[in-house]
Amino acid sequence: MSSQPPELKAVLPPTILSALQQFTSPDSISSSSLHPFASNPEETLSTLRKLLDTANQAAFSLNTHLALPPSNQKLLSLYRQGTSISHAVQQADQNVRYVVNSLRKRVGISFGEDIPLERAQLPGWFLKKLLDWGTSAGMEAFNDPESDGHSTVVLGGKVLVVDIDFLVDRTNPEYPVVGVAACKTSYAIPNSTSTSSTGKSTSLDGFLAVAIRAFLNEVQKEDAQRDSIEAARVGSLLSDHFAYLMKLDHLALSEGEGGLRWFTFIDRMSLDVEKLASSEAEALSKQERTSKLPLDVFLMRSHALPLPYLTTPSITFLTYISPLAYLKLLRLSPKSTTDASHLPKLDVSFQHLRSSLTSHPRPSGATTTTLVLSPTVPPAYHADSMSMSALDTRSSSSLVPSAADIEHIFPAGREAQGPQGQQFTWILDFTEGGKYPGVVMSRSRMHEIELVVNPFSSFDQNTQSVPMIGTGSWVDLLLDSQAPIPPVRYTAVYVSPTSVHPPLQLRLNTPDEPGFVLEAIPVRSLKEVWSILEIVREQCWLNETLTSCHWIPEGLGVNDTADNLEDAIVTEEDLQAVLKGTLQPRSIPVNVSLPAPPPPNPLFSGTDMDTTFALGGSATAQHARIVMTVPERPPISGLVDIKVTFDSARPRGVAVVVNGAMGVDLRVDVLEEVCRRGGLFGLPGRVWKKAHETL
Repeated sequence: MSSQPPELKAVLPPTILSALQQFTSPDSISSSSLHPFASNPEETLSTLRKLLDTANQAAFSLNTHLALPPSNQKLLSLYRQGTSISHAVQQADQNVRYVVNSLRKRVGISFGEDIPLERAQLPGWFLKKLLDWGTSAGMEAFNDPESDGHSTVVLGGKVLVVDIDFLVDRTNPEYPVVGVAACKTSYAIPNSTSTSSTGKSTSLDGFLAVAIRAFLNEVQKEDAQRDSIEAARVGSLLSDHFAYLMKLDHLALSEGEGGLRWFTFIDRMSLDVEKLASSEAEALSKQERTSKLPLDVFLMRSHALPLPYLTTPSITFLTYISPLAYLKLLRLSPKSTTDASHLPKLDVSFQHLRSSLTSHPRPSGATTTTLVLSPTVPPAYHADSMSMSALDTRSSSSLVPSAADIEHIFPAGREAQGPQGQQFTWILDFTEGGKYPGVVMSRSRMHEIELVVNPFSSFDQNTQSVPMIGTGSWVDLLLDSQAPIPPVRYTAVYVSPTSVHPPLQLRLNTPDEPGFVLEAIPVRSLKEVWSILEIVREQCWLNETLTSCHWIPEGLGVNDTADNLEDAIVTEEDLQAVLKGTLQPRSIPVNVSLPAPPPPNPLFSGTDMDTTFALGGSATAQHARIVMTVPERPPISGLVDIKVTFDSARPRGVAVVVNGAMGVDLRVDVLEEVCRRGGLFGLPGRVWKKAHETL
């Protein structure tokens, strides 16, 4: 008996079990993407709507069958058996699909580049590879035959043309070497008579040339040093650059006259923000009385550092760098380098900084974000053409008064559409295209970001007092996101590198505030970018400060500093030291807390337009703060409060306030310098040492 063809088989109608089981897959709904600033918020929203519709249909079906209960017990038993078998089959099918999808979605997994073993075939293989990258991106690719050691490749779209000249050194015929002699880009609107419809970008020329040289340097290494996986990674990046440029090509062509702004506005904005960064660095250098400003001080007190054409044909901003990452950069930075005159004068050279940030993997402790054009539908509030510059300004930097006058409105994706009517949105990407996790943010700062991009948001901050079941605090998401049950407290031991004080037993109380992972934010203007990055910078300061210690849930770790007091031998000197208050304790207890901004009082919050405008300002924003509480020195009773607050107006970007410690002479500037160098949690030990020096 012949089997029925697969295309003629009847499809079984879905059951309640099969309809709901599709939502039980681990990758169906990600808990970290349930907010508008995730990488794919529209996809998650669509899944939630589908789940709601399916639940309504299941409820209707159950209510319908409830009126007709089965009276045949044998039939009911068969139903149960069939359901059990169906559940097992669907569960196995779902597990297989999940594994396959997870393997397909892996980022950075590659089997390596297929580099020819014979070195003489390398020039031809590389040129063919370059042409394939261009054609896969939608470009027209041409290659002139090699002549007198030169070969030219032309990649062109409708507007953009990339002309690359290669130098092939065949001094050793069996060991040819390919190099980039020149790379020139140009763009022109077809059938346009306007003189402003043509242009070029020297920055884009250098960016593409560096990317091509990086691939050539890797594939032309000796066999023992060559890494085919790294070559595949660099080649994939170069292919992505061509694809991104073709997006701009389609948008410029569809817009017609004036379409070149899709290519030119990044260069124009980069010049303005680099001049602003140079002016801010000069103003801070005068305050510090130094010729080269420390990079970490610049990032703490000024706007984010612009780095055009760092990882994409766009602009990247260095938002924050941890003390450890800064120290590594400073030690490895060459001393005898000269940066361009229009760049800020910093103690870390830009060449070394760009090389470190583009290395793979990216150095830990550095937070960067890139302004890119994403093929996503713009949010509904972007349709409003009203300028929000008066509402979304949150800049607290007053180093350069003219900074408030710098503004760039990004080209709107609604005015020009890509191929197949696709819409685009400018986003701040914190994941570098999904290669790295986003930034853990507290709910209050996510609310501040929402008010920046949408000042008339209907988000109710009073809901912050409502706990989110099963999610824990943003600190749990930062320190131990895989914990099944979020702990109430974390503990850590801080040991002085020079043993100037006893070990500090830190006890961190997690705030009652949920957290989210910030991945991408749709933006429209430079002022929105500045405001968002200032909020993110404070959160990064908190995150990097907390992760500088090894925290464990309270009750799970062993206290290595606690000794068995019953077995300790007590001498007469110990007794006298206790009476005089000079006994050095085995450890110092320190309570650490992270105050959350209080929710607004509805009795005092107005409903007029002035109150709405005030939401976007910095007056209502509370800066990030860490509070540490330690006991007073004996025989004085009481507690000492040490408050460290992020404050860009201070010389080191933080403000330290010590309440208590009577009779102790503390220099605040020294404590702030300690915080700058990563010793924030060592401040209680320094206060203890100063207090015992006065005895």
